[in-house]
Amino acid sequence: MRIEKLRHNYDIDIKLVHFPLHPDTPPEGREMAGFYAERGLDPDKMYQDMKQRMDAEGLPYGKRTHSYNSRLAQELGKWSETVEGGEKLEQEFYKAYFVNSRNIGDVDVLLDCVEAAGLSVDEARTIIEQRTFEQAVDEDWAKSQQYGVSGVPTYVAGGYGVVGAQPYEVLEKLMQEVGAQKRN
Repeated sequence: MRIEKLRHNYDIDIKLVHFPLHPDTPPEGREMAGFYAERGLDPDKMYQDMKQRMDAEGLPYGKRTHSYNSRLAQELGKWSETVEGGEKLEQEFYKAYFVNSRNIGDVDVLLDCVEAAGLSVDEARTIIEQRTFEQAVDEDWAKSQQYGVSGVPTYVAGGYGVVGAQPYEVLEKLMQEVGAQKRN
């Protein structure tokens, strides 16, 4: 993955900041075909374009039929940053959403992901019920708005930003522009 390659090649600290891409998405999700039709886009072309990008990254990618609200997943993502092995949860969310087209707004799906990541399902359930990381995600959303983020992924470093799934060379140029130290 590009980010892992950057981490390996540069002395940088990468921090995930959550962004409300479509916070108005209902709990049952939205059909992708309708979502694209509203914007005058061809769903099959959009899928093929994304599939090609994911294949280039060596990432699995399924044909999603729906877009789902990721708010609770983001809150669990913030929690996962505080527990050992938590980075595995983002991988499980990726597989659930982008490979298996599962509703990551559904609590049972989220808890399945937590279990697959080897994290405490009981603790995660409590986090969801008490909305323990709601404020942390609100702060991320505010930070995203402050940065002017309009799409995902967005990479921000030293006051500069790059939007979208960019080639590694573009991200490396960003590192060079901000003076990130290259590893030996």
